[in-house]
Amino acid sequence: MLHNCSNHLNIMQAFPELISFKLGVYVEKFVEWLLANFMGFFDALNRVIRWFLLNTEAFLQWLPWWVLVLVVFLLGWRYKKLSAGILYAFFLSLIGVFGLWELTMTTLAIVLTSVIISLLVGIPVGILMSYQAKVEVVIKPILDGMQTMPSFVYLIPAMMFFGLGMVPAVFATVIYSLPPVIRLTNLGIQNVSKEMVEAAYSFGSSTWQTLLKVQLPQALPTIMTGINQTTMMALSMVVISSMIGVQGLGYEVLSGISRIEIARAFDAGLSIVILAIIIDRISQGIADKYRISE
Repeated sequence: MLHNCSNHLNIMQAFPELISFKLGVYVEKFVEWLLANFMGFFDALNRVIRWFLLNTEAFLQWLPWWVLVLVVFLLGWRYKKLSAGILYAFFLSLIGVFGLWELTMTTLAIVLTSVIISLLVGIPVGILMSYQAKVEVVIKPILDGMQTMPSFVYLIPAMMFFGLGMVPAVFATVIYSLPPVIRLTNLGIQNVSKEMVEAAYSFGSSTWQTLLKVQLPQALPTIMTGINQTTMMALSMVVISSMIGVQGLGYEVLSGISRIEIARAFDAGLSIVILAIIIDRISQGIADKYRISE
């Protein structure tokens, strides 16, 4: 009797096996369909991204270390203050002292390429969302999913479309870091004063003129904050991207962890932190300058 009761209780507690739906199966089939029908497109995209990425890396590797340190110093001085510029330049020099300058340039090339692609895609999408309410309703849940999905998941389609290496790392990083710039571009344009927009139209401005000369300049501080957040999220993908064979600081961290080499992992990890702090402070300083100038 007790045994029968416990069986009934287990049946009531367990979710019914008859009600089952595997969404991932259909996602996998969709990816396979894309590969079968659009492989030429992905090959062309692979070549374009690889060309831009390799040229960016080559330029950064060719650039003398002191030039980049000087640029960071000047940007810190211009958009923060003199002491900040000196501090940022010192921090950046520490990466060279650690012997990780070349790996840092590789990492920076991946981040810059990912951010540029994210901006080319994200800002127009954000503008479209601000003008079309129906588009906003459709895209917002997609952005929610992109931001909450575990970042490791993005490596799977990236590898299927582009194999291993730097290009799939850029692809995965773009997907992961795209939402902030879309959201904040949309928010910035929507928060522009309606009276200002109506005044532009009343003086005979077209939709494009109003967008370029009124809405985008007014929304620029918010958009700059979106760029800042996108850059930070791209940098946070560095270690994860190293799992698909990407060289750079992330690979040093991963190798140090897997081989229990504490010093190697710490130096590379600290270099990532330094890079993140410098990029964050300078980009936020630029956003603050635009906000003050309004």
